[in-house]
Amino acid sequence: MKKTGMVKDGAFDVMLGIDMETDIGSFTANYAGVTHGTPRLLAVMARHGVKATYFWTGHAAENNPAMVRNVRDAGHETGCHGLYHETLGDALFPLPNNWPVLPGEVEGRIKEATRMVKKISGVRPVSFRCPRLWGSTSVVNALEKLGYLADASLPLYFYRTQFTPYHPSARDWTKTGGLKLVELPNFCDLEMKSQDPLYQRDRDQWPLFRVKSAGALLKKVDGFVQFVARRRKRPVVCFYFHPWEFHAMPQGAIDVGEATVRPKKFIVRNCGEYAVRQFDALCAGLKARGARFVTAAEIAREVRA
Repeated sequence: MKKTGMVKDGAFDVMLGIDMETDIGSFTANYAGVTHGTPRLLAVMARHGVKATYFWTGHAAENNPAMVRNVRDAGHETGCHGLYHETLGDALFPLPNNWPVLPGEVEGRIKEATRMVKKISGVRPVSFRCPRLWGSTSVVNALEKLGYLADASLPLYFYRTQFTPYHPSARDWTKTGGLKLVELPNFCDLEMKSQDPLYQRDRDQWPLFRVKSAGALLKKVDGFVQFVARRRKRPVVCFYFHPWEFHAMPQGAIDVGEATVRPKKFIVRNCGEYAVRQFDALCAGLKARGARFVTAAEIAREVRA
């Protein structure tokens, strides 16, 4: 029996995905989070003896080479997160002056990002995640061609289709098909009544641990695990976090040269020490529940076996 197949004795897997990007994602060009937040993440993970997949943009890796190697040497998987945190897939909601790249550009950008991450880390990444979880059929076909094993891009809160790892279709990445690539859905609450009819974001996991607590997020984990287990599948709880969440971020307007932007309050709320404490509590709670911590590549290899 594959470990990612039928559920047994309430067991479940956890993939901690860390998206290594500029501070606040699309809003700054700074790397204070990578510099100061990453060591805090590594310390918590070392204390609990857990591993994660760190998805690096090519630009983040190029500008933080020592940290790339620190993460690698700590025993975590080195993955890829695109080139510049650009929109590679289908945009789920509008962002100012941030249009998706053309489908014909997708493969070349991922190829160059892969080259950069490999050059700096010494490891050829085989796991990918699209910035903002905005994936697409073009992306999975490019990843297949480039030899990737895993893609952890699907936002389950939006599509609500596949809730366990699956081989996507070359014609529609949200459906099962014949690609060797393994898609890892990012978990959410599939049973709640959403108050967000347009995007369903209140179903999602992020950033609940930080704007509320680890306990609130663990309740979502419990619900998802039970949902999947009732369907006789082994749950894989795929998370996404960012290093900037573990370092205090600006709380007001941010000067970006030709303009000033003001992120919504929940985006930067409780970044820093509170987030570190809640992440520590999350890891402890997951371990207490018997979770097996695995990387994206490990899950993909088990599904492909």
